[in-house]
Amino acid sequence: MLFSASATPLVPSLCLLAAEKPVNRRPMMMRLSGGGAIGSSSSSSNFDLKTYWGTLMTEINQKLDEAIPVKYPAGIYESMRYSVLAQGAKRAPPVMCVAACELFGGDRLAAFPTACALEMVHAASLIHDDLPCMDDDPVRRGKPSNHTVYGSDIAILAGDALFPLAFQHIVSHTPPDLVPRATILRVIAEIARTVGSTGMAAGQFVDLEGGPFPPSFVQEKKFGAMAECSAVCGGLLGGATDHELETLRRYGRAVGMLYQVVDDDKKTDGAIQMAQELKNKAKKELQLFDDDDDKYSEELVVPLHTFVDYAAHRHFLLPL
Repeated sequence: MLFSASATPLVPSLCLLAAEKPVNRRPMMMRLSGGGAIGSSSSSSNFDLKTYWGTLMTEINQKLDEAIPVKYPAGIYESMRYSVLAQGAKRAPPVMCVAACELFGGDRLAAFPTACALEMVHAASLIHDDLPCMDDDPVRRGKPSNHTVYGSDIAILAGDALFPLAFQHIVSHTPPDLVPRATILRVIAEIARTVGSTGMAAGQFVDLEGGPFPPSFVQEKKFGAMAECSAVCGGLLGGATDHELETLRRYGRAVGMLYQVVDDDKKTDGAIQMAQELKNKAKKELQLFDDDDDKYSEELVVPLHTFVDYAAHRHFLLPL
């Protein structure tokens, strides 16, 4: 799952990230128009998302490994590492954060601490969502869920520990010569809002309880919020203006929701229409950056376009 808290997509091969070998078969997918275009210009088709994403994953995996060493009490740290460092994780939140930061001329070294924090928060949310009292999913990315291995008690503690560790990691590892303190505070506030009672927690509540909310509410809060936060945090670290940040917010939310709609693989007319609308919306938001060649480098806008196409069509295989 790209930004999803869902553990078991209806079409298992949608993940397209095998722990040992690339998946050779092609999954059944929704048919959305515009599947062949990756960016807004001819040179966009030359962008190698697999290499870009894979290179960043390698760096992020190393930094995550260093960020969560096994200490006392070892049981909690081992549980944390089990989920954060799990094979099959695509590192979509951190990769999107870095891509958004670089779009505005930011240094990826400035983005890496927040990128790692986003992955910690993402992992914590998945640990908690999988619990028997929540979504009750025994499997995550083809392997036993955290609570299946360590028990619900340790899984809860691991998730609880990852949230504050994420904030601590941002504060202690973000280079002060690259990112002003005021920006760090805005990044922390953005992440806190995302996981809180008006964000992902609200989406999970409605997912559990139901109620007078449309399905799009759960998709927006539970699935769209993480992508939205990743894009906005990257923009903050890169020095984006408030207008640019709001564009990234709408873009990220659409991408996260799009991935989940396609991941659910409900080939109803309504689902297909919603997926098409979300894809178009995400691409439309990027038009701001496409139209100003003097301010935004075309090669730095392309990665954000490819996130949309990956969410809609799964263009590439990325073995770990």
